[in-house]
Amino acid sequence: MRVAGLPAQARVVVIGAGIVGNSMAYHLACQGWKDIVLVDKGALPNPGGSTGHASNFIFLTDHSKEMTLFTLDSVRQYKELGVFTQSGGIEVARTAERVEELKRRMASSKAWGIDAELLSPPEVKRLVPYINEGIILGGFSTPGIGTVDSLRGGTLMREKAQAMGALTLAPGTEVTSIDVENGRVSRVRTDKGDIETEVVVITCGIWSPRIARMAGASIPLSPAVHQMISVGPVPLFADTVGEIKYPIIRDMDTNGYERQHGSDMEVGSYDHRPILWDPDEIPSLTQSKLSPTELPFTKEDFDESLEHALELMPDILGDPAVGIRHSINGLLSLTPDGFPLLGETPEVKGLWSVAAIWIKEAPGIARCVAEWMTSGVSEIDPSGSDIARFDDHQKTQAHIKGRTAEGFNKTYGIVHPREQWDSNRRVRISPFYEREKALGAVFFETAGWERPNWYESNKPLLAEYGDRAMPRRYEWDALGWSRIINAKHLAMRDRVGMVDLSAFAVFDIAGSCALDYLQKMCVVQMNLPVGRVIYTSLLNPAGGIKADLTVMRLGPNHFRVVTGGADGMRDRKWFADHLPEDGAVQLTDLTSSWATIGVWGPRARDLLQSITDADVSNEGFAFGTCRFIDLGPVRALASRISYVGELGWEIYVPFEQGARLWDAIWQAGQPHRIAPVGIGVYGTTGRLEKCYRAYGNELEQEFNLVETGLARPQVKPQDFIGKEAYLKQRAEPPATILCTLTLDDNTSRSGFKRYPMGREPVLSQKGERIVDRHGRGSYVTSAGSGPSVGKTIMMSFLPPEQAKLGTRLAVEYFGERYPATVAVVGPTPLFDPQNTRVRS
Repeated sequence: MRVAGLPAQARVVVIGAGIVGNSMAYHLACQGWKDIVLVDKGALPNPGGSTGHASNFIFLTDHSKEMTLFTLDSVRQYKELGVFTQSGGIEVARTAERVEELKRRMASSKAWGIDAELLSPPEVKRLVPYINEGIILGGFSTPGIGTVDSLRGGTLMREKAQAMGALTLAPGTEVTSIDVENGRVSRVRTDKGDIETEVVVITCGIWSPRIARMAGASIPLSPAVHQMISVGPVPLFADTVGEIKYPIIRDMDTNGYERQHGSDMEVGSYDHRPILWDPDEIPSLTQSKLSPTELPFTKEDFDESLEHALELMPDILGDPAVGIRHSINGLLSLTPDGFPLLGETPEVKGLWSVAAIWIKEAPGIARCVAEWMTSGVSEIDPSGSDIARFDDHQKTQAHIKGRTAEGFNKTYGIVHPREQWDSNRRVRISPFYEREKALGAVFFETAGWERPNWYESNKPLLAEYGDRAMPRRYEWDALGWSRIINAKHLAMRDRVGMVDLSAFAVFDIAGSCALDYLQKMCVVQMNLPVGRVIYTSLLNPAGGIKADLTVMRLGPNHFRVVTGGADGMRDRKWFADHLPEDGAVQLTDLTSSWATIGVWGPRARDLLQSITDADVSNEGFAFGTCRFIDLGPVRALASRISYVGELGWEIYVPFEQGARLWDAIWQAGQPHRIAPVGIGVYGTTGRLEKCYRAYGNELEQEFNLVETGLARPQVKPQDFIGKEAYLKQRAEPPATILCTLTLDDNTSRSGFKRYPMGREPVLSQKGERIVDRHGRGSYVTSAGSGPSVGKTIMMSFLPPEQAKLGTRLAVEYFGERYPATVAVVGPTPLFDPQNTRVRS
């Protein structure tokens, strides 16, 4: 039975009318969408989700550029709606370690263009007179922080969408199922009637997994409790006009916050034990005393947090006239890696996830996704939040619960850039794993794979190379790192090394139209002879870099794609989304079928030739080619390319034969003093010396091939995605140019050398921020040691005025500026610039 007013058809159905759903409806309307239906089981304006109980403050700075851009755009929108109150905010430090972290946050603020400053305890006290400055060591102050009326903001966006004639509201309407036909959404069924539609956007926060399951898809998040109390009335706040007068405080070392709300003070905590909920067990509207996301308060979990807050603000919380007026266990969404879940689900076409989003970034994310849904391109690159990033094992309840529980107490934590997860490890291991363990491998994880970063068995190399291994004295710089990486780098350059690359994502593309399909997908000419290896980019329609990978042509209608493990699932979806509907091209994921070893170094040819009858001379096996050869007892696919700038091959072998290949190479390498090489060399030192770009660092949708130095001399005649934009980019002078910098002197005031890790601001010698004509600030995209050149190497995009050989600049790292010089403009390698070694 259909209720009057509920449309029978819609261009898009948005499920969930909190701040995210309202923002989505509004931005889709702004993009020209009509016949939008916004559905929620609850009543408006507060349907009972997390928007209704959130503390609604917005801190601006995140070490992630993507999340910071979402937040800054959201604040802009909130200001335009008139629902943002600027109050300023301060993150305070109780420990010396936190003081150092605040310096790091200052660097991120400069990198992303946010006004901020470090304060002494007396300076914090002047801004927040009720704080106990005796227990803090300093503060990180951001004037642009403030609060938002998210319910009012959502209402205004709904009204604007309605005024455009684009939106129909359906409050009090429960979604009961979602129909899927031929892999695409076809209708939404509700208790008020069915709606025919080919597009559904899930914006219902903690309930998103339940709704996705109705369509056979996965949204991997867990509802989790965040505790908050409101105390009052506070005498000091009695004369406050409006909602807030004093800066919001984040007590970072105790995972808590305190913020004024009219005559009350709200105290919140992320310091208690992780309290996770199953989406199916959340009380319904009728079962809830307050709302489904406001659960009964568990005092015992909050007692310690309240003690910490009392220490920091004794004048307020110690006043007997100030009592607890409201207390909740509020529910919010957590994901396995802490990032939102955005984009079309890999399982079902037309089913979009806009989930695990906080108030602070909701409108910015909504604008991004609406642009993405409309044109395939968004102004802000959402790749880090793309829901397609997850492998299947990362969607299991064991993984979701393990990672979200581990991540909860890191909400305000000091998280090192190389910090590793402890939960749900050893899910994916290569056939070389036991041999690597025996060699003292120190592992890190990529997409569930255990990957050796370095090997303790290479420790004797430290004596051989001495200070050329570039020791690090500061604990922070040395976390997740070892001098052994640099020593092994030098040994590989001198002799030969072997690298486990089994985390590569591998896809076969085959069929009668495979060549035409790949011509459409790839920038580089794909009609090359069988046996060629092709390095290429994939672009979005605006010419932004969507992927960076290699393709081997194994037959006239058979190609093999190899891409990074962390990028594999996103890349697979991009390929799958563009397959012809007639089945003339097939995509097969072979990631778990092939193990890979890289063998590189000046003695790599001698090693391989000793275990094969194939001709692996330069004439017999040219650079950029591949073919199957026998290596000892196995038949393998050898591809002569290099990501470390040395002679050598990537060798692909059926997974079950991997251990035999390892043994064959290892034994044959003993006369050449072979040693295992970790990803610390492959992904950092070797790569940076050659100025090779990495996806997610230098390569992303925000930049184009001209800016990154990857534009080829010629453009192929065949059409490809992004070609029109690419041709326009080639015809214009670039707004920025990717350059390689070296640190002139990385000696800190302490006398010890420091080593940036990436994302630090690149400044003028006077400390001024550098910005290109599109408003993009310069920052370090990658950083690491260059043992062969004896320098710390960094990459950064610089405007043409600064992108000149020899330009003197500065890099800020933990509150100090270090002199740097532009060593390379464009893609020319810093080490072996003529590429004689790799092509020898």
